[in-house]
Amino acid sequence: MATADVIVDKLASFWGLRSARRNLPWIFMITSVVGSILKELQLVPHTYFSSSKNVLNIYFVKLSWGWTLALLSPFVLLTNSCVSGRSTFLGRRLLSLAVATAVWYVCTQTFFYIEDATGSCFQSVTLDTVVEELTSKSACRRAGFHWHGYDISGHSFILTYSSLCIVEEMAAVVWMKTPGLSWSLRTVVNLLYVALNLLVLIWVVMFTSTSLYFHDLSHKLLGTTCGLLAWFLTYHVWYHLPFSPGLPPQEPSRNHKLHS
Repeated sequence: MATADVIVDKLASFWGLRSARRNLPWIFMITSVVGSILKELQLVPHTYFSSSKNVLNIYFVKLSWGWTLALLSPFVLLTNSCVSGRSTFLGRRLLSLAVATAVWYVCTQTFFYIEDATGSCFQSVTLDTVVEELTSKSACRRAGFHWHGYDISGHSFILTYSSLCIVEEMAAVVWMKTPGLSWSLRTVVNLLYVALNLLVLIWVVMFTSTSLYFHDLSHKLLGTTCGLLAWFLTYHVWYHLPFSPGLPPQEPSRNHKLHS
């Protein structure tokens, strides 16, 4: 068996374990709490990741949903087409990505609104002098001042939600073992699968970085909770119902939840 197939099989076996997929949400929540406590106690030394200008933050986290869609969309399309070539089935599965994008947009815009509605403009980060004539974050920052409001961690939200969506959708890789699939198709899907695993690893690393170095405890806990709740309400509630995008294809022998 090729090296790539061995890697994919090992990764698929890991995420196929119920314990691994079940524990990931707890890992995010525990990391958020422990990291925030360490930050408040100032027990973590400054590192490369304590600067928001680190490469992973600038080129990956700030474009996190774009990276997620860029890799997950072709993966969902190719793996689900191996299960059924019906346009209705493929349409529903791709609809799950549209739903996820809508969730991302609504939540992040809500976070921005809350920060704008609860904040004030200050002349400096010391928050000693209010600039009363500037009543929006955008106007405040354009003027070179500092806006302070209730800043729910968008990073905690999107890194949690994106990781869990990816892990759920990657379950379909088991269908690539179906006999008769072309070598080129298997190769493309394998490459996408490995790239998605690397992306989840980056998201977990940067989530840990956010927990250790940025935001207040309540900001991170609320952002993480929103990510967990959005994932749970879609993949563990709505997608089990008939009128939904449906769950990702599971192992062929146990694929009882797949909508025809």
